[in-house]
Amino acid sequence: MCYNKCARCLGITLIPLSLLCIIANTLLFFPNGETGYNTPEILADSVWCFSGIFGSGLLMVFPILVFMGMENNDCCGCCGNEDCGKRFANFSSVIFAVIGVVGAAYCFVVSAVGLNTGPKCITTKGNSSYIYPFENGDYLGNHTMWDECIEPPNIVPWHVTLFALLLVMSGVQLVLCAIQVINGLIGFICGECSCCSCCSSA
Repeated sequence: MCYNKCARCLGITLIPLSLLCIIANTLLFFPNGETGYNTPEILADSVWCFSGIFGSGLLMVFPILVFMGMENNDCCGCCGNEDCGKRFANFSSVIFAVIGVVGAAYCFVVSAVGLNTGPKCITTKGNSSYIYPFENGDYLGNHTMWDECIEPPNIVPWHVTLFALLLVMSGVQLVLCAIQVINGLIGFICGECSCCSCCSSA
């Protein structure tokens, strides 16, 4: 088994997920595709955590680069010691995979909190300021409650859809990075790599 090829596949899969997380988090700042609502007084606190932009987005760049570069690693580090080089490459991938796990977990938790808390809005009850009309997540299963929010327009489906996407995508990222933690540890322990022809032919 080539652990480096597995890591590369995981890195390739993480690229679109990271881009989509950045896009989804950015769209949260523009309810219903409109500008003028992106202030802390109007948008939910969970939006301002930038979990999709930083956690599942920019922070994921580091494990992606490491995973994708492993297949090209000649595994001949440590003064030409083949086994040492292979183990070091796999161990370094574990470190960056853990960084990916942390970033994805951050986005996952924030997204879950965002869905449970719901958006801020002006309601039909006549309040003039933006409040959290939903507090325990019951609104997710009762769409008639969504009509309580009148400003920003369509804020509830916008909020729910994007945070649900972030929750799913960060969950997938979490699983993929966890797989690489296991994959890298096995490679570190076994010290096997099928891409070290330069070492065997030397």
